[in-house]
This record gives sequence, structure tokens and C-alpha cells, in this order.
Amino acid sequence: MTTANAGNAETSPHKASMTTLTIAAVGVVYGDIGTSPLYTLKEIFTGGYGLKADDSGVLGILSLIFWSLIWVVTLKYVLVVLRADNQGEGGVMALTALARRGVKNRHLQLVLVMLGLAGASLLYGDSMITPAISVLSAVEGIEVAYAPISHWVVPVALGILIALFVLQQRGTAAVGKLFGPLTLLWFASLAALGIYGITQAPQVLSAINPVHAIDVFRSNPGIGIVIFSSVVLAITGAEALYADLGHFGRRPIARAWVWIVLPALVLNYFGQGALLLIRPEAINNPFYLLAPDWALWPMVILATIATIIASQAVITGAYSMTYQAIQFGFIPRMRVFHTSSAERGQIYIPTVNWLLMAGVVALVLGFKSSTNLAAAYGIAVTGTMLITSLLLSVVMIRVWRWPLWSALPLLTGFLLVDTLYFSANLAKIFHGGAFPVLAGIVLFTLMSTWWRGRALLEKRVGTDLPLEALIHSLRRQPPHRVSGTAVFLSGRREVLPRALLHNLMHNQVLHERVIVVTVESDDRPWLEASERVHMEAFEDGFHRAVIRFGYMETNDVPAALQTYSRLQASSDAPFPFEPMKTTWFLTRETLVSSPHVGMARWRERLFSFMLKSAHSNMQFFHLPPNRVVELGSQVEV
Repeated sequence: MTTANAGNAETSPHKASMTTLTIAAVGVVYGDIGTSPLYTLKEIFTGGYGLKADDSGVLGILSLIFWSLIWVVTLKYVLVVLRADNQGEGGVMALTALARRGVKNRHLQLVLVMLGLAGASLLYGDSMITPAISVLSAVEGIEVAYAPISHWVVPVALGILIALFVLQQRGTAAVGKLFGPLTLLWFASLAALGIYGITQAPQVLSAINPVHAIDVFRSNPGIGIVIFSSVVLAITGAEALYADLGHFGRRPIARAWVWIVLPALVLNYFGQGALLLIRPEAINNPFYLLAPDWALWPMVILATIATIIASQAVITGAYSMTYQAIQFGFIPRMRVFHTSSAERGQIYIPTVNWLLMAGVVALVLGFKSSTNLAAAYGIAVTGTMLITSLLLSVVMIRVWRWPLWSALPLLTGFLLVDTLYFSANLAKIFHGGAFPVLAGIVLFTLMSTWWRGRALLEKRVGTDLPLEALIHSLRRQPPHRVSGTAVFLSGRREVLPRALLHNLMHNQVLHERVIVVTVESDDRPWLEASERVHMEAFEDGFHRAVIRFGYMETNDVPAALQTYSRLQASSDAPFPFEPMKTTWFLTRETLVSSPHVGMARWRERLFSFMLKSAHSNMQFFHLPPNRVVELGSQVEV
């Protein structure tokens, strides 16, 4: 995953060539799934399932991996899910917004929102595990290359990860330029090693036959579906294909998978399998032992670089998802820094960065090896995959209007496979998998509390008095009018903000032009300037403005009003907006807990703490600090 830029699914925001975008997609999109060969086969055969690295076991597992890559990644994500673009953007948040668009029932919309929040929560857990397991598995090549310094694995991995997080504030634009070529070299190396192994035992190619996948269960009747909890390691990172849709577009991502990534992965897995058929004892680390002696240290270095790239992609993806969640009102506002003047999607969120770093460091120190981490890895990924299929079902039937005879067989297949993988991974809860689950539960609680609390707060900070009624009452007792423009922010368009009434009550003055502004988040990522502001004029200098921003856009309210003023300059009803003659009025709410209103007492306290910690409206809406007046208000929730 990575931050998304403006554009649609077929056109690059930078108008780059298809080849350039395809190479770039290899670097950013496939970093996670591209490093899975480092540990997948090793964990399957050493994970305590009783599997032997003989012909039946090796060919059966390779067949399961091959057909998982075909069914889950190629068919589900590349051919179907990538088509579910929300004006070019992808990811679980974008899919949730798209699914809600096709549903009118409020209760079903609520269910979809809860599914989206659950998917986002699990992805945050995945964002912590992926860097930890990827870098650890790469650095563990030291144990193979030179065993006496194996005790340096954890310190070196920690040093790399901490440095990666510390450097985030400098931006990833420069490093991003190296992603494509370096990861292309990585996949070329994977393919070359795979071919080298296959030439030594060509019979391994018979694993393409799905009969071998069935035979592995016949030969090992005690395994059951639990084996899928390790097979899933081969397809972790599939969700990144969809999350990066807005950055590269569907065609470059699909081409990169079909022509580069899939062949390289299959060749490498089959090459490792060929090695195991010849030397079953190589199961301790088949990836590195597949390499010739002269190539071992270069592969350790290249693998470390590849895992750093994979970690970087996951981290920036967490920033992007957080930004979308802020826009949708699911989490409190945070400081967001744009680290590139050329690429809108390059952002840095300090709070997310340091929390992720703390989680990653705790995982490395707690689990100490990729083998231990593999026991926790998978439950977050498969949970998100299952949620994606559920949301996709709504999109296919209610938004795309697919006929049931064609949609149901495909969706049934997706849901069955995802349920199979998720069920198999549930056992990991007792072997370290509780970490991502608990992280997801905590994040889900925080997001749902914030979303519910904001809805209650917006209902109570306004007044039911219509703007027309206020205008009519002011005619009977007109207040003193002063020059300039006053802008009052209101959470809902149908209510008056308390700041307006407090200003009238306490200051007993009114500006000659009054604008009541409501900011709404659209379920599209980007909006044209002409459709951003809807202005309604009333008598006596009153206006009501509804300003919409896409969930990938910056909420710059003054800039939106200035642009609207410029667009209206030549119309029959010009709207003059002068920033230096405008005063912005905000209400700062102090929450008072009530046993009869809103949420449970503990959630009220949690929401109150989150509200105090949130980024202020002044900063979030980019209001000029020297022209803002804040009025206090106590609100019961």
C-alpha cells in the first residue's frame, strides 16, 4: 500500500508511459507479496503440521501455493476487485464508500460502515506485522551466510526499522524513484534462482496439476484446513493491489502482476521445492540455501533492500488510509504534512508513524524471529480479504447491477476461499495471532466511538432554529451591523451553529455579510472546482454554503471560497470574497457527561479524551490564525 495521487484507474496523474508505471508498480505495489518467498515454504514445513519434505508434501504444497496465487490474487483481485474503483481510488475505505452508494437502507449502510471500520482496523495490525516479519526474514540470511554472528539478527533488524521510521518525515519521493528498478532486480533474482533450482529437479513443475493439492490432504489426514494458515503467507500483500489503485491505475498493476511478479514468484517457489526434493534438510532456510555460495551475501543484501521497500510501502499506505479515515470522520483529526510539492499523495502523519514504530519494535523484541512472527501473521490479512469480498458483493449486485446468475457463483467462490483461509488462521490467536486481533479491536473501538460521538455532538452543537427564522427575528430587533464578512462553521447544513447565536447574544453585533459554512466529505476521492461549493443566498446579507471535499483532498475552506468567488466573478450573481476582511468564528466544545444522553459512560470519557487530542478546526480547515475567533460551549453527550 502507498499514498494515492489524483487520477483515474486508466490514466496516470503524471501522464507517464505504461512501461514506466508498470515498473513503478512493481516497486511499490508488490513489495509485500514479493518478499513472501523468504519465509513461506520454511514456515509451512517447520510449522508443526507434520508435513514431510518428500515428493507428496512438496508437490502438494506447491500446488496449493500456485492455485492460491491464481484464484485469490489473479482472479479475485487483479481481474475483479481492481475494477471496483471509486473514481480511480481503491482500498477498503474507498470500497466501503462505493458500496454505501448503492444502498438506501440506513441500517444496511451502518453495517457496511462497521465492516469498513473492521477492515481498516485489521489493516493497521497488518501494517505493524509486515515490516517486522519482512525485515527479520531478510536479515536472518546472516545465520546462513555466517552463523557465528547470528545473535546480531534482532539488533540489525531493529536498527533498520527504527531508521526507516525516523526518515519518514523527510518524505519518500526520492526513495520512491529507486523502488521500481531495485524491486525489478529483486524479482529477476527470484526468477533466476527459481530456474536454477528447477533445472536440478524438473519434475517439480508437475505441481501445477491441482490433483497434487488434493493429495496432500489424503496423505496427511490430520492436517485439515489448518495448513492454509501457513499457505496464506504466499498471498499476503494481495490487498495492496487494490489499495494502490489510485497511484498507478488498474492496467499497470495488472500487467506488472501477469508479466513480472506472478512468473517470478511461481518460479522461485518451484525452485525452492526442487531444492527440497533433492535436499530435504534444506528446509531450515530453503530460500537462501537455493542460492549458490557466491551469491549468498548479495542475496542477503538485496533481500534486505527489498524488505525495506516493502515496509516503506506498507507505512505510506497506513498514512493514506489514515487520511481517508480522517476525511470520512472515522478518526480524530491529526497533523498531516505534505512532503512533496509535486505529488499530492506524499504525506507524513507523525502520530501514525510513531505508533506504528512502537508496534513494530514491540513485535521484533517480543517474537525475535520470522518463524515466531509467522504464527501471528495471516489473521489480519485474511480478515481483510473476507471483508473485501463482502463489500464487493454489495458493489457487484447493487452498484454494477450484475445479474445474479453471473455474480453469485463468482462471489460464492470468493467467500468460500476467504472463509477457508480466515477459519484456518483463527487458531493463530493462541499462538501470537492475538496481537493483530487485539490491535484491531482497540482501533475499531476508537474509530466507532469517534464516529458515534461526532454524530451525537453535531446534533447537539447546533440549534433547530432555521436560518430563515433567525433572519426574520432580526428584522424586528436589528443588531448593530459592522463591515466585513463573518464565516460560521456548522456541522450540519440544516442547523445554525452556536457560535453565531453566542456572538449575537454576547457581542450584540453582526457583520454585513454572514456565511454559514458546512463542510462535507464526498464519497469520491476528487471533485472538480465547479462542483465543490454550493452557495445559497438569503436576504439581509446571509448566505449558506455547503463545501464538499473528496476523501483524498485537503480541506482548505478559504481556498475553496476564493476559487468559488473567482468562478462567479463573471456571472450574474458575483460573490466577492475578501480574505483580509473576513472573520472566522469557531465553537470550542467542552463535553459534559450525561447518564441519559448518547453513549456508555466509558465511551463518553474516551470520546472526550479523543476530542481534546484532535487537531483543531482552525488547522484542519486551514483557517488563517490571525482571523479566527473561538467561542466556548458546553455540550452534554
